[in-house]
Amino acid sequence: MLEIDNLVAGYGAVPVLHEVSIKLGAGEAIGLLGANNAGKTTLINALSGMVTPMSGRILFEGQDVTHLSPKRRVELGIVQVPEGRMIFPEMSIRENLLLGGINARARPKRPHRIDEVLELFPRLKERLSQHAGTLSGGEQQMLAIGRGLMAEAKLLMLDEPSLGLSPLFVQYIFEIIDRLHAAGLTILLVEQNLMLTLRHAQRCYVLERGHIAVEGSAEHVRDDPRTRSAYLGL
Repeated sequence: MLEIDNLVAGYGAVPVLHEVSIKLGAGEAIGLLGANNAGKTTLINALSGMVTPMSGRILFEGQDVTHLSPKRRVELGIVQVPEGRMIFPEMSIRENLLLGGINARARPKRPHRIDEVLELFPRLKERLSQHAGTLSGGEQQMLAIGRGLMAEAKLLMLDEPSLGLSPLFVQYIFEIIDRLHAAGLTILLVEQNLMLTLRHAQRCYVLERGHIAVEGSAEHVRDDPRTRSAYLGL
């Protein structure tokens, strides 16, 4: 479904990613791991179109999307749930969800899709008219994921979904991620939490200073000493 080929990307003239290559098949759950400043968010923003690659290419379902706008990528099904959730705090839960399904491909399906999202997150259903900014961090993460699903995602990219959440909410959010994957959704999970990701991803890539340091099955990545080096600098 997704092929990243020798991607170089960064900010201004300074590259953060150095010839990164990744493949992701339809229906896979892939983990993208790395310490702070390894380049994880830069990579996911390049996939979303928020960062313009310096070189290399990105293919989605065989189509070159390297230079497509973020709007066009969402229409194709490339959807990001951003770090920090980035919900619209002064809007209601319902308005946040409906806004997620505003693209041309998703708009006709919004009535059906919102019912599915609320079944997945009954806590949101109880307070549809409530301002999103009054939700707890875990509830905001539910809303951010629900908003992504409203966009008719084919590839759902989750950027640090465990960030700032209590252990109970982390467990719940990752149970939802497992359910979405079991239903056939393709997932790219971007996380700093190594062991959490290894439990929920089929394969993983470990970024170290903008390079792919380790790749393979979750078990291989867990046991490879280079993973420890990438996280601890040892």
